[in-house]
Amino acid sequence: MTRYVAHELALAPGRDDLAAQDFVSTLRAHILNNMAQSMKARFERDVAPRLPAGARGPEVLEAMRKTPYFRFYSAARVKAQEMVWASVRLVVDREAEALARRAEALAGDPARGEGTLTLDPGLRLPPGAADIDVHLMPGGYCHEAWPGDVSAGALYENGLSVFSFGLMGEALDDIGSSIALWLAERFPDFRPRDILDLGCTVGHQTLPWARAYPEARVTGLDASAPCLRYAHARAKSLGVVAHFLQADATAVPLPDRSQDLVFSSMFLHELPVSDIRAVLAEARRLLRPGGLMLHYELPPNRALSAYDGFYLDWDGDFNAEPFYRGYRDLVPAEEAEAAGFAREAFLEAAVPSLGLAGAEAVRRAAREALAIGSDRLGRLADGVQWYVWGAWA
Repeated sequence: MTRYVAHELALAPGRDDLAAQDFVSTLRAHILNNMAQSMKARFERDVAPRLPAGARGPEVLEAMRKTPYFRFYSAARVKAQEMVWASVRLVVDREAEALARRAEALAGDPARGEGTLTLDPGLRLPPGAADIDVHLMPGGYCHEAWPGDVSAGALYENGLSVFSFGLMGEALDDIGSSIALWLAERFPDFRPRDILDLGCTVGHQTLPWARAYPEARVTGLDASAPCLRYAHARAKSLGVVAHFLQADATAVPLPDRSQDLVFSSMFLHELPVSDIRAVLAEARRLLRPGGLMLHYELPPNRALSAYDGFYLDWDGDFNAEPFYRGYRDLVPAEEAEAAGFAREAFLEAAVPSLGLAGAEAVRRAAREALAIGSDRLGRLADGVQWYVWGAWA
């Protein structure tokens, strides 16, 4: 099986497949750690002294484009990204029909719990989901070769396993698990009955909410039918009751005031600004009084140094994520207020990784409610910290 994928939809890669996956994971770790540190050192030595005062990320990018090391780094990182998918795609293609049969059997097994899957065959896919190979993933998230296909979900989960080289936890759910623990510690009296995860893909960050709040009805929403079929079967295999709904997050087919927590994980930056604002307005509509909107996301540009802003925006320029910078230029507090939330109801936090820092570090962050600062955010921060923001209804 691909490392970190350990359930009944796990693939059966051969030795050559596993060797390729291990090589690519190690290569990505080298690029994002060793090479990234070397690039920053070269920036501070050779580029920063020549930048005008007040330069921001785009100016850093234009200056860095002229340096051989940045061009080498970018070429290596793009190629490694393509290799992530190549290292698992042959296995997924080989097992696609068997995977679909296993997913169908899991979904239809009443002994696996009461989780549901609701698909909308007439849904018009958002252009960003249908027309872009986001993250350079071949076919994108919504590609469906035949009715019942789950290949996109399998490709995404196994690719993420290779891509993350351990940073996402043993079940690839560290983001959701960390934030759910932080929320329970920070607001112990908040007991949501209905939880909605927007842009859930295959449910990695959906299931931790069902574990953290076992009495709640947890729903994962996404536009991709193959990813949702996979998510539903995955949840059944893992013994977690969750519900999955195919819909556009800008027009959620659920009643007003029907949710207590509306969550998303690395979703907003995949949307154009107009859709981001529509999603925030939908969250406000869906929340009951006292409910919470909460997004794990990239930190905003205003919270980072010029170099860290440039570094985070690399994906928007080279990794088929065209809406990256548009999202990061927004000010979350202002966007929440424009969506109908009170300014004083806004919150943001940097949540340590549960898997890497441990539960006590997460609990301490919840107790201390530390202010957000550029020294605690971004991929270059010490350790891994998940930036979250949102507002109370």
